Amino acid sequence: MSVASTMPNFSIEKAHETQLRLSKQIVLKDVLPKKIHLVAGVDAAYMRDLSVGAVVVLDYTSLEFVESQTAFCKTRFPYVPTLLSFREMPPTVLSIKKLRLQPDIFLVDAHGFAHPYRCGFASHLGLVIGKPTIGVAKSRLFGKVEETRGKRDAALLKHNNEVIGAVVTTTHGCKPVYVSVGHMVSLETAVKIVRHCTHHNRIPEPILKAHELATAEKRKINIASTVNR
Repeated sequence: MSVASTMPNFSIEKAHETQLRLSKQIVLKDVLPKKIHLVAGVDAAYMRDLSVGAVVVLDYTSLEFVESQTAFCKTRFPYVPTLLSFREMPPTVLSIKKLRLQPDIFLVDAHGFAHPYRCGFASHLGLVIGKPTIGVAKSRLFGKVEETRGKRDAALLKHNNEVIGAVVTTTHGCKPVYVSVGHMVSLETAVKIVRHCTHHNRIPEPILKAHELATAEKRKINIASTVNR
């Protein structure tokens, strides 16, 4: 089923124009407190026409659990490559609004500035909630990898000689993650934060916990729907 058939007034071209316009508002430098106290991870899961948003807050120093929230809403936007933010924004923002504590920074399971239109979900979310965000993706969407001399565990991600992100090996022997600025943080600081938040898995703990929570909530819905048939 095409996007046009599910959303008659939708235009992929206009959505991309919106991303380009928003990309001009992204702050590519650190706008962070001197000491980060709380870090959050966000993720979303889908089941039929339902979206599940999940946010997990951890203590930045110890990475111990502090708070989590979930939210549910009807899925109104289909999966379209490069337009993930339009699909994931509603459930994610709803879950963030339920938080009692305010994280200093959010790690997002998506790209940020490393996007063909320079505004992936991590950046879009940061602009919407007005908070620092970092994009941490499991695969490359855009750009070419340029090895960094003397650093085997990190490389730059570039497009037309512009640095748009970093390819970071967070765990020895595992595939790298693709780190990019979301909003209100520099790439250098983003990489440092991602490394700090990563332990035994290549995915940073806040995102990993948010993914586990979203998956668990989806599983509960599946079980409930099966029982009620």
